[in-house]
Amino acid sequence: MTTAWAPPSPRPVKSAAAREAAEALAISALGWLAQDGETLERFLSLSGLTPETLRQAAAAPGFLGAVLAHLMNDESLLMAFAANEGRPPEDIARAAHLLDPARDAP
Repeated sequence: MTTAWAPPSPRPVKSAAAREAAEALAISALGWLAQDGETLERFLSLSGLTPETLRQAAAAPGFLGAVLAHLMNDESLLMAFAANEGRPPEDIARAAHLLDPARDAP
């Protein structure tokens, strides 16, 4: 018995595009954190990383979600980053949830 061909669902493409956008936002957040030595030091300290281990950690699954989680855990950082990006904080919350679904939904 042969099954009829069906076009692939557009949902995975949308999900992939949304994930890529969330990852790009997290990369931007990391760059933003790195612009201020004190802010970067705090992130490194809380994450258990050092400047030497940051590059290796950045390639690990879950790292980008952790960057956004760091912002979500500090309202002043979240608001400053959102303002810098010209985006509402809810966008960052959605991206954080997409990269780490175990976090509470926005």
